[in-house]
Amino acid sequence: MTTPPADATPEGRAGSDLPEVRVVRKRAATVQFTQTILVLEAFVVVFGTLVAFGLRVAPPSAVWTTGGILTVVLLILAGLMGRPGGYVAGSAVQVVVLASGLVVTAMIVIGGVFAVLWVVALRLGRRIDRERAEWDAAHPGEVSA
Repeated sequence: MTTPPADATPEGRAGSDLPEVRVVRKRAATVQFTQTILVLEAFVVVFGTLVAFGLRVAPPSAVWTTGGILTVVLLILAGLMGRPGGYVAGSAVQVVVLASGLVVTAMIVIGGVFAVLWVVALRLGRRIDRERAEWDAAHPGEVSA
């Protein structure tokens, strides 16, 4: 049996042989949840645009322009989550999607579902972020799961 070097760690490996541990900070749960909702909602708006086009509720140029702008806005807002005003803008666009139900009635139900998902994403995301912060404060230097 050999004796470990004087600078060995309790695991028996020399300190210079250990790989450097880099702790990667986790993204906020609120940001992840709200981004997911907005991207999924953008897909739904594209399909709602197809429905509006098929039902001929307005001239095709108006349908495609409105649907395209709303889709692009949703995708841009997904990238702005976590920045100042991002959550407020995301909440405002929920109202716009709900209002699209005045043109395509099915969007009232779908917009309502996404509005509820938006509120749940905000509440649960903040709760998870708060619990992560509490755990990190109670366990300095440790990596949470």
